Amino acid sequence: MTIKKEIELLIPEMEQWRHHIHQHPEIAFEEKETSDFIAKKLESFGIEVHRGLGGTGLVGVIHGKDKGASNKSVGIRADIDALPMTEKTNLPYSSRNEGRMHACGHDGHTTMLLGAAHYLAKTRNFYGTVYCIFQPAEEGGNAGAKAMIDDGLFKKFKIDSVWGIHNWPGLPVGHLVSHKGLVQAGGDIFILKITGRGGHAAQPHHNHDPMVAAGLVITSLQTIISRQLDPFDHTVISLTKIEGGSAFNVIPDVITIGGTCRTTNNETRDRMLKQIKKVASDAAAIHDCTVEMEIRPGYPPTVNNPEKAEVASNVFESTFGKEKILTDQTPSMGSEDFSYMLQERPGAYIWLGNGEDSENLHSVHYNFNDKLLPIGAHYWATLSETLLANN
Repeated sequence: MTIKKEIELLIPEMEQWRHHIHQHPEIAFEEKETSDFIAKKLESFGIEVHRGLGGTGLVGVIHGKDKGASNKSVGIRADIDALPMTEKTNLPYSSRNEGRMHACGHDGHTTMLLGAAHYLAKTRNFYGTVYCIFQPAEEGGNAGAKAMIDDGLFKKFKIDSVWGIHNWPGLPVGHLVSHKGLVQAGGDIFILKITGRGGHAAQPHHNHDPMVAAGLVITSLQTIISRQLDPFDHTVISLTKIEGGSAFNVIPDVITIGGTCRTTNNETRDRMLKQIKKVASDAAAIHDCTVEMEIRPGYPPTVNNPEKAEVASNVFESTFGKEKILTDQTPSMGSEDFSYMLQERPGAYIWLGNGEDSENLHSVHYNFNDKLLPIGAHYWATLSETLLANN
């Protein structure tokens, strides 16, 4: 493995950048300090900076040897937001913002892209333009990618293809996965409002008990996957929230159940959401209760362009070796808003191993592996130079 010399020399600084960002986490659309930090770094590299896309998002524009005269371009993206969690890593650079934590590695993603931007601005060993996209609000269904698109990301900048990285716990450090198609599922939130007729807990025969109906609804929904879905299709329905009742001796009028439905294509998504409503309504009707369903649409499935996924693998293999490419990893049922960018432009979203013993994403004990910083920065730099070569 040979990391570009300029990036290798930058490793101590990149670690400092990452630890600074880690100490000052900010959640969706509140990433003002993070955005300021990124902008100042880019400007110090001599990079043209455009701010205000998607609120706190920004784009660094780097022109190649031809000063951007070529009509070729590439967009490389990092997410910059943290999660509303309290960190328990006890690291010397732990979060200083109570109830805020970089528990998904976006501090590392941001730093890898900053490292690549530093290298690309210094060497400009390419023809055309590199757009470094720093995106807010990936977490929590806030769709910062869509917000940037709505603010004109692909109208203001001529971006031919878009590329993303996510660190991946459980995979060996620095190993790459580049799916030729589906990478991650889409996810929707649903809320079921079960309405009955409440009353005295000692006289259930005078009531239509939504609590009992809710129990049957929960049990019945579990059969959708096992009995109504093709075993070769991939869907996850999880019920994660139940609310209702105000006293121990009162049967309530209303119970609400919330959950998520993860699917890998739009046809299955539409069918599953309809089945959730039907099954819940039928189950509740047994106890003379009714069901209303609210759907909060989430991110669509993340799907790589197969040819671009192959390019990503080839670029990575050229430096790090074929043994670093993992080809047996199944897609994830977690969702990712880079999917919106891939709907607009061809590209590939890769996973980069964070370590087999790494804590899981969104754990209060999780920490990004600094060994990935030069690897990710080198990959971004080499990808840009390869796509924007003078041929």
